[in-house]
Amino acid sequence: MLKILLKKIKYFILFFSVFLLLNSCKNKNDSPNIFLITLDGVRWQEVFYGIDSVLVNNPKLTSEKSYLIDRFEANSSAKKREKLMPFFWNEIFKKGKLYGDLKQNSYFSITNDRNFSYPGYNEILTGYADSLIDSNSKIYNKNITFLEKLNNFESYKNRVAAFCSWDVFPYIINDKRSGVPVNAGYMPSNSINPSEIEKFINSNQKKAPVIWESVRLDVFTHNLALEFIKKQKPKALYIAYGETDDFAHMGDYDQYIKSLHNNDKMIKELWSYIQSNPFYKNNTYLIITTDHGRGIEEKWSGHGDSKSTWAAILGPNLTEKGIIKNSQNFTNQIAPTIEKITGISTNNNSIKL
Repeated sequence: MLKILLKKIKYFILFFSVFLLLNSCKNKNDSPNIFLITLDGVRWQEVFYGIDSVLVNNPKLTSEKSYLIDRFEANSSAKKREKLMPFFWNEIFKKGKLYGDLKQNSYFSITNDRNFSYPGYNEILTGYADSLIDSNSKIYNKNITFLEKLNNFESYKNRVAAFCSWDVFPYIINDKRSGVPVNAGYMPSNSINPSEIEKFINSNQKKAPVIWESVRLDVFTHNLALEFIKKQKPKALYIAYGETDDFAHMGDYDQYIKSLHNNDKMIKELWSYIQSNPFYKNNTYLIITTDHGRGIEEKWSGHGDSKSTWAAILGPNLTEKGIIKNSQNFTNQIAPTIEKITGISTNNNSIKL
């Protein structure tokens, strides 16, 4: 009788151990996936109202007026914004949430007082403004980003990465301390078995026109990220596009607009892959935002003193859809929102989804 009892206990322990192992694997894979995307220095005015007629018609600022008018002009702001960013307005507007249209009392803004990139990205990634960050210098960030937190959390460990056009991001994310792999600037793919696309980029990204030594073209950043996603299936990924801000600083409104339009296409391609892949479909959040505001009219090329930015969210189980009117949210809520979605924190500073 004792032997039979011990045998039953043995089988029960074995069965229970297998159950816990399978349940652990299941829970690890079922935890929500996070894709954060930033578009450097993109104004809320273009996002919500399309091309700016004042800037298009200023000969000092735009060299390809006829192209912009033919491609992106329309008889209403709703049609203009849809022409410029069709994915935002055919997909996110209908199925997700948009913040930052000041004309509809939808407020979204940074809280740091610097209004340039490193402080802005620190705020996005960590959840708070750091007044000690006062330059864009390549200094390793002392603050801990949500990427680093996820990389130390069981469900996401070693399944976190970042692909960025600007070469300062390894310092902002602090890749050395965090252990988060960051491909930025003109870094090649370090894939063990590179795809044909990765081989092409590794060979050609510096053969293409190098407009800025510190910022590679977004098409290379995008495709390296997409190849990584297809092969590695990360659960948390950050993609930082950079062209828009650099073309803006050059006062090149037509290229700023073209880059914004192309970024919208890239985000659509990413979301289409997410929706077509069983690993990601119906369990992935896509959050898109920018790092700082810009000036208006002829001062648009600088950052100005506006703290107003914008954000967009796609994902499962969202409540109110479209432009979230009569609301006030801030950049420092993005990291807490991601932490709450992923279960690593219950921070009450999160955005209501």
